[in-house]
Amino acid sequence: MTLTNPDAARQNTSGLTADTTIASVIRRRRRDSDRPVWMEEPPLAIKILKAITLAWIVVIMIFPLVYVIAVSFSSAEDVLAGGLVLFPANPTLDAYRAIFEGGVVNRALRVSVGLTVFGTLAQMVVTTMLAYGLSKPGVPGSRIALFIVLGAFLFSPGMIPSYLLVKELGMLDTYAALIVPGLVNAFNLIVLRNFFMNIPQELLDAARVDGASDVQIFFRITLPLSKAALAVISLFYGVAIWNAFFNAVLYIYDTSKWPIQLVLRQYVLQGSSLAQAAEFNPNQPPPPPQTIQMAIVVVATIPILLVYPFLQKYFTKGVLTGAIKG
Repeated sequence: MTLTNPDAARQNTSGLTADTTIASVIRRRRRDSDRPVWMEEPPLAIKILKAITLAWIVVIMIFPLVYVIAVSFSSAEDVLAGGLVLFPANPTLDAYRAIFEGGVVNRALRVSVGLTVFGTLAQMVVTTMLAYGLSKPGVPGSRIALFIVLGAFLFSPGMIPSYLLVKELGMLDTYAALIVPGLVNAFNLIVLRNFFMNIPQELLDAARVDGASDVQIFFRITLPLSKAALAVISLFYGVAIWNAFFNAVLYIYDTSKWPIQLVLRQYVLQGSSLAQAAEFNPNQPPPPPQTIQMAIVVVATIPILLVYPFLQKYFTKGVLTGAIKG
């Protein structure tokens, strides 16, 4: 029978554990040394600095929005008290009642929503079909059309030629003047074209062998695979139409056709009388002009912000996939 010295066994075990620990540390350091610089674990101080920087950026971006919303819900007492209003002591909806009962904001909202929906749809139809045609090799005139699009992207025609063109086409004081000049955006077209070119050609050839026509391939294969890119481009077009006001200043003369952004410019930036944009109750004092102005800003901003969360998951994927070829 062999007797084992417990002390010796403990020494051997501790020695093995120490050797194993040292070996694992060496392997970890060797593995970490093989990593690129941008993949190394940053020090704790750098992490804290990044967190503070990001928190400061978030505060800077959210603060104006919080201030505008707070002032729009403030009462006359809160505004007359002076100071920075972030949490109104006496919140009220008087400013929103005044602008929605006035009719101007309601009408402008309907105009903006209609322009955004139908304008985005028209622009997406034209851009998608053109991008699909330019993504296919051997299409007659595709190279010339691509050069024309790139030329328009690099060399803007300017305000006066654009106005003269809209005038000659008979689109002055019509909603078509706010949609047709931007029917195809060169950047969006290039992104969609590259996205279509990244679709595996073997998949399209298999569908063609099964008897599918080009139209069937486009609607049943290409478009379903391009949901991310289409959602992002739709967001680009929709935001551009919703926020546009300069074309309305140039081409729209009838005030009843004004979109919400032009109403915002007229009554907030230009300082026009708010009596036309709001309806005041004669039995009580009117809300302060600041609250009505901020309420118009909120009404013109919030609707388009509510759309973004639904398309956020497609944003990065759609832009990167469509912007990179290969």
